[in-house]
Amino acid sequence: MEYRSIAAYGLVGNRETGALVGPDGSVDWLPFPRLCSPSVFARVLDVDIGGWFCLRPIGDFESTHEYLDDTSVLRTTFHGGDGTLTLTDFMPPHGITHPETVTERSLVRRVTCVEDEETLDVSFRPRFDYARGETTIESIAESHAGDGRTDDGGIVGYRVTGGERTLSLWTDADLDLTRRDATGSVTLTEGESRWFVLTEGDGPRPTYGDCQRSLEATLDHWRGWVGSLPGVGGEHRDLLARSAVTMRLLSNARTGAIAAAPTTSLPEDIGGVRNWDYRFHWMRDSSIVSRALSRLGATEAARANLDWWLDHLNEYGPASEEVLFHPLYDLYPDDDTVRTTEITLDHLSGYRDSAPVRIGNAAYDQKQLDIYGELLLSASELVGAGVTLSDEEWAGLHRIVEHVCEVWQEPDYGIWEVRSQPEQFVNSKVMCWAAVDRGIELATGRGESVPEHWVRTREEIHETVCERGFREEQNAFVRSFEADEALDAACLRIPLVGFLPADDPRVQGTIDAIVDRLLVDDGLVQRYEGPDGLPGRDHAFVLCTFWLVDAMAAAGRRDAAATVLSDILDRGSSLGLFAEEIDPMNGEQLGNYPLAFAHAGLVNSVLGLTRAGEDRVGVDETVPTHHD
Repeated sequence: MEYRSIAAYGLVGNRETGALVGPDGSVDWLPFPRLCSPSVFARVLDVDIGGWFCLRPIGDFESTHEYLDDTSVLRTTFHGGDGTLTLTDFMPPHGITHPETVTERSLVRRVTCVEDEETLDVSFRPRFDYARGETTIESIAESHAGDGRTDDGGIVGYRVTGGERTLSLWTDADLDLTRRDATGSVTLTEGESRWFVLTEGDGPRPTYGDCQRSLEATLDHWRGWVGSLPGVGGEHRDLLARSAVTMRLLSNARTGAIAAAPTTSLPEDIGGVRNWDYRFHWMRDSSIVSRALSRLGATEAARANLDWWLDHLNEYGPASEEVLFHPLYDLYPDDDTVRTTEITLDHLSGYRDSAPVRIGNAAYDQKQLDIYGELLLSASELVGAGVTLSDEEWAGLHRIVEHVCEVWQEPDYGIWEVRSQPEQFVNSKVMCWAAVDRGIELATGRGESVPEHWVRTREEIHETVCERGFREEQNAFVRSFEADEALDAACLRIPLVGFLPADDPRVQGTIDAIVDRLLVDDGLVQRYEGPDGLPGRDHAFVLCTFWLVDAMAAAGRRDAAATVLSDILDRGSSLGLFAEEIDPMNGEQLGNYPLAFAHAGLVNSVLGLTRAGEDRVGVDETVPTHHD
């Protein structure tokens, strides 16, 4: 088998974990029971040994897949040699009322023949612990399954064990067992269905009625939630809804933590080493994502994110004497079985031989100063939306601003988490300014006295960045104080956080320089110039393109912004999903997928450009052209 395109996958999930499902009906990625848990299926990282769960016609077929409107339920349609099958995949989300035998820690799959007759091929090949652990499958004895329920439709169980882990596969399809695989085929006629329920533990047998009610409850849950969001509407309603659902899938229902992505080690550079684990809770990513959700109307996400960080500071204290917070944390910080320590899985070949495969993330130990500005921006937006901060919450934010005043002059590893030496990154300084600025704003709004050194620090940061971060010869802000001319697309955020007005000539010059040197194709913007300590290519970063849209719109270049937005929206997957990066040479999506960052950028740009159209200032500019 060959690897399929990253963008070919759909994500289904329960707000605790998620599975990637290909258009051939194969689940090729599933960490279970949590997103940060080791995988049960990982064929996306090794086609030979990673493990998979595939439901497909037995012969040649063509397929399409789509999400059922406003939900995370994925439907794949197979047109086989004799008939047509539909495959419906979902995971019941946390918090809905479940039939007692279909728990929220379940992957549920239904295959239905909708035309003529077709034979289904079943291949169930779990491989515990990233294919490192022993896996065995055995039939569940009838005495265990028998519970007096009469509408089970012939559903039988298979127990899957690996070390101390146990899963159960319940199905009404007759399967043949080997020691660690279950396979088989079943012919379906028009109107017939087969159910497959993979669930944690060794629980009771589900029935047809349980499965159907769970599907209906899942559809109702997602459609009710999307329908409650006032920001989901307009020309790009479907993309806004898909982004909202995707970001919420990555928002843990139990802890409020937001994962950057549901995957690890999907490469930014095919065949290269830029392969990272994104199944963690970053202060930066989670704050940006929570603000995007809040702008759609899901204010509770922004509140939960702010609470998570302030509660963590209150309970655990600062990360060290030098660092108040690490940049990222486990989704379950109280679970000592999960580690952020970065290790490689050398037994896995990696997606399209992109090794190493990594779990954990060494950026945990980096100093990243921009993160504090992201959290203060979130707090400021919440207060602007009418949320009242408690005295304890304000005390935590006050402590963060004090820390920023102490450390803002230090070098760090920046927003891009470079693996070269730390620098005085301009974006980090600007975000430190934003942290102090919003701290002053919040204190004033609360009627608190503003410490004089906060005001002095804000002015000092501003003066220093304008003096040391701007290059007259480039007519642009550059990557760092040490850089002579290297650009950084993160400087597009300078007007977006209020550091300088969008019509300032230095902002306009920075936009022009980035269009000239980092816009590498229509709708694609690279992150930065200069070394980052890694070999290989860094391709266009999706979020940076949305930042360009936002900066152009703020600067009055609405026609240009609308063109760039249209270009990048056209590059989404057939399901409306975005990975981390896009290769401008062939349009291939690269990196972890789907990326919460990217979908937050989409929401912000679509909503921002809509507002710019309603309240236009300035004049539209010529649409930019990329350089060769």
